[in-house]
Amino acid sequence: MAMEYIAGSTNFKFKNTAVTLGKFDGLHLGHKQLINLAVSYKEQGYKAVMFSFLLHPENLFSDKEFELIYTEEEKLFQLNRCGIDALISYPFTEETRSMTPEEFIKEILIDKLDAKVIIVGNDFRFGFERRGDVALLKQYEETYGYKVVSCEKKKWKGDIISSSAIRRVLKEGNLEAANAMLGQPYSIRGEVAHGRKLGRTIGMPTVNLIPSSSKLLPPCGVYATKTIIKGVPYLGATNIGYKPTVGEEEYIGVETYIFDFDGDLYGELLEVEFYEYIRPELKFGSLEELITRMREDLILVQRFFKVKK
Repeated sequence: MAMEYIAGSTNFKFKNTAVTLGKFDGLHLGHKQLINLAVSYKEQGYKAVMFSFLLHPENLFSDKEFELIYTEEEKLFQLNRCGIDALISYPFTEETRSMTPEEFIKEILIDKLDAKVIIVGNDFRFGFERRGDVALLKQYEETYGYKVVSCEKKKWKGDIISSSAIRRVLKEGNLEAANAMLGQPYSIRGEVAHGRKLGRTIGMPTVNLIPSSSKLLPPCGVYATKTIIKGVPYLGATNIGYKPTVGEEEYIGVETYIFDFDGDLYGELLEVEFYEYIRPELKFGSLEELITRMREDLILVQRFFKVKK
């Protein structure tokens, strides 16, 4: 059964839920621990619900667009595969921001969600000025008849896994660290758009995705990637950037050459998984120089995947 998705609405009512709460903008190993726990309670007859906010709280009072590891659309795609019954992306408004922790428990967790199990990280904070915490949730266990399950933070190489840590390594182009903390390859999902079709003229046809402006991207450059087409992964090389050699684009694009694939993908929804940073984006003196370097890039990508096996 497809996951129910409630976005930007306060008009919902559930019964008998195991709910996990958090930002969930990275869907990393720590988040997956909470999600898997919520899903495990389905065996006891509970509905597994994930509660988050539609916009990251830092967006509300800042002009700066928050950089998302996964956009809302990408998050939905990921969650549809993990067994959650419902995702609630609650509107983060002035009214929501000013809600006291006690009001949040009573009006949302009890009245709207009928929570019987509440699953959070041990540093979870909520309510006005983030005054609510795990201790406060536990204080109301008997009053409202729910159980709080608090999870230790997941670690990688001795450091706590967090969305901010993943953002930092992604911006450095460190895919190994990002993928390890995510528990899966960092990816970009989108609809294939028409490009300049230059690749076809030089014997290297590519597919183009235009990422959301809110999507956090690794540095401009060439990457070893896999493109998932109808559930099948194909090896490839992906360039993130503005294509400075062939007439600089105004927007950042994601252009992928796919090995061993020849088909029309325009309009298809594709997911491109990133594995290794090969080199930065460069401006070449001529198209011939670019073609030579692209061929070298493809050899490096093939070598990376051969070694990785």
